[in-house]
Amino acid sequence: MTTMLKSRSLVQQRSSHNGQETSLWSSGFGMKLEAVTPFLGKYRPFVGRCCQTCTPKSWESLFHRSIMDLGFCNVILVKEENTRFRGWLVRRLCYFLWSLEQHIPPCQDASQKIMESSGVQNLLSGRAPGGAGEGQAPDLVEKEVQRILGHIQAPPRPFLLRLFSWLLLRVLNCLFLNVQLHKGQMRMVHKAAQAGSPLVFLSTHKSILDGILLPFVLLSQGLGVLRVAWDSRACSPALRALLRNLGGLFLPPEANLSLDSSKGVLARAVIHAAMEQLLVSGQPLLIFLEEPPGAPGPRLSALGQAWLGLVVQAVHVGTVPDAMLVPVAITYDLVPDISCDMHQASSPLGLWRGALAVLQRLRSSWGCLHRVCVRVHLAQPFSLQEYTINARSCWSGRQTLEHLLQPVVLGQCTVVPDTEKEQEWTPTTGPLLAFKEEDQLLVRRLSRHILHASVASSAVMSTAIMATLLLFKHRKGVVLSQLLGEFSWLTEETLLRGFDVGFSGQLRCLVQHTLSLLRAHVILLHIHRGDLVVVPRPGPGLTHLARLSAELLPAFLSEAVGACAVRGLLAGRVPPEGPWELQGIELLSQSELHRQILLLLHLLPQDLLLLQPCQSSYCYCQEVLDRLIQCGLLVAEETPGSRPACDMGRQRLSAKLLWKPSGDFTDSDSDDFEEAEDRYFRLSQQSRCPDFFLFLCRLLSPLLKAFAQAAVFLHQGQLPDTEAGYTEQLFQFFQVTAQEEGIFEYVDPNLAISAVWTFRDLGVLQQTPSPAGPQLHLSPTFASRDNQDKLEQFIRQFICS
Repeated sequence: MTTMLKSRSLVQQRSSHNGQETSLWSSGFGMKLEAVTPFLGKYRPFVGRCCQTCTPKSWESLFHRSIMDLGFCNVILVKEENTRFRGWLVRRLCYFLWSLEQHIPPCQDASQKIMESSGVQNLLSGRAPGGAGEGQAPDLVEKEVQRILGHIQAPPRPFLLRLFSWLLLRVLNCLFLNVQLHKGQMRMVHKAAQAGSPLVFLSTHKSILDGILLPFVLLSQGLGVLRVAWDSRACSPALRALLRNLGGLFLPPEANLSLDSSKGVLARAVIHAAMEQLLVSGQPLLIFLEEPPGAPGPRLSALGQAWLGLVVQAVHVGTVPDAMLVPVAITYDLVPDISCDMHQASSPLGLWRGALAVLQRLRSSWGCLHRVCVRVHLAQPFSLQEYTINARSCWSGRQTLEHLLQPVVLGQCTVVPDTEKEQEWTPTTGPLLAFKEEDQLLVRRLSRHILHASVASSAVMSTAIMATLLLFKHRKGVVLSQLLGEFSWLTEETLLRGFDVGFSGQLRCLVQHTLSLLRAHVILLHIHRGDLVVVPRPGPGLTHLARLSAELLPAFLSEAVGACAVRGLLAGRVPPEGPWELQGIELLSQSELHRQILLLLHLLPQDLLLLQPCQSSYCYCQEVLDRLIQCGLLVAEETPGSRPACDMGRQRLSAKLLWKPSGDFTDSDSDDFEEAEDRYFRLSQQSRCPDFFLFLCRLLSPLLKAFAQAAVFLHQGQLPDTEAGYTEQLFQFFQVTAQEEGIFEYVDPNLAISAVWTFRDLGVLQQTPSPAGPQLHLSPTFASRDNQDKLEQFIRQFICS
């Protein structure tokens, strides 16, 4: 799929002392623009392999190296060749004919089978709690079961599905330039489907369009009708009825009632029976494990975990022998505006309001030359049964953040306990309430493991790379010729770290296409010799660039954590404004680096790190140190008389390494011996290292600055207050401070929520019950200004100005 990036008329001009502002979509490049073909590059890393530690059999059986070279397909590009017919009339009706040829299995009488299941029959006969015999007549219980079942699902309508697919194909071609899918990833999914186990797709959530786009993509690839688990609170009754007829599933609100509620017991029994019937029938299921963007709260979805728990329970009791889990991710150049409007609305999305939003979006994109691109990622499927068996052997004890970090913050202790952090922000709701504590823990760790796999397989889009460069390297502006080189450099660095990118084509055309998508957040200035200067538009628009740059953070997360840890280690030795040569003189011991990295890992939220549950923090510290050495920021320093770093003689492993249950040791794990001397490092003096070091530190600056401002706000906030009220106070403080300082990247409601929750886990804020609801107040420990200053200094040591 190609598009011509053509010139458009000059939109606006402004006078300035160093040039004239102009829009990129004028002919500012002074050259003939050529076609751009995003996503069709051949030399890419193949991402999405499953965890070799937890699922080694799946890792071997569902992958072959030949699928890496299959390339991409544009799902919404439907031509005459995609139908069985040929001719000039077919070329005009190919969308309609294509929708008629899609394989839609005949509707099964699922409701009758659910009513005949053992769990529902036990309710009707009174043999199970919550059913007949507890003051309720069997007829009334049967009607209630049918009502709950009608809320959960409805038989898919083949005619409506075909009509909706035809309409959706036309709409997607108007909204997007292309929707790309790797044919090798699809080959793995087809191979997993042939094994006979039901497929469960577990996806990230970038837009409300995901729930419509992903079923369309998988239907077009021959996987049949995908049953999508929707959030009933976000949809009006009319929209729920439409989505149910298209294959949607909704959790009944009674499922969230307490364990001693008869209505809750009845609803959970019906939803269990419905899930068992769905898996037995072999229909694919889509669950969103991530909350949609803009939704306040934790990143992991409580509703998604509830649906995943139903799947785990069905496999555990033997209803189906196994299920194949497929991590899914979807990325956009820019998330469509209609999704933001929908999520920010206080009332549920209605059918007519949603249709009006789509029409407005189509009207705004009509004739637009710079439509966004979409990439769908299907990671390697793996066996749920295999994961359950292997994952239970990797569990170890954990401690709260208050026990791990508070003594270090207050200076009461210098030793960091070598124990994992216990931090769970997603509440347990719905059917998970009736699970055993061990099964709840399994579901939580499985969902985090899958979300890590989805994020790791996501491609980095061009807008994320551009936003990162403008926000963290060229805040004051950059000449276009230099920006081209920086864009190419950051793309190569991303690919070298095993992450794919969602674009390809001529560099100059790609940069122009990307800047045109970001035209609301950048300023273009003409200077002498016909060159351009690209400047981020000052103001709240920087927050939008910060959200886009967060899509690149997973590729550089290990190095960013390591760079901030080094910054914290040097903070007490060298002035932050000191020259790089002065900082390079300092020796950094491996034990000090491990301690500093571990402190930062404990401070950062789990929702940001998304560490695999099978990987310990100790092993991740080793990985961070290895990454810093590999990228050239740290060089080993051999002191006179010490054993050379390359000497791998026989030495006895320490108990710290022997007890680690996480399995795979990195190369640097062999360096920690019981009787070996501590290794030392220096910062490299290569010319590229200072800029790269600052770039890595700044990747984490929005979150760390939000935490530092939250520490400053402790003595200004009005407490006690509810959690929502105090979060709103903190966010308003962010806005006022950003206006004064001109730094807007941390002005994000989600960062304010993360700061409040982290301080609550750290013991800075305490929660007490009250008639009006839980109230937050300052803990006695941090009521003194001295301890508040210690907390602020602890956080600011990791921030590089």
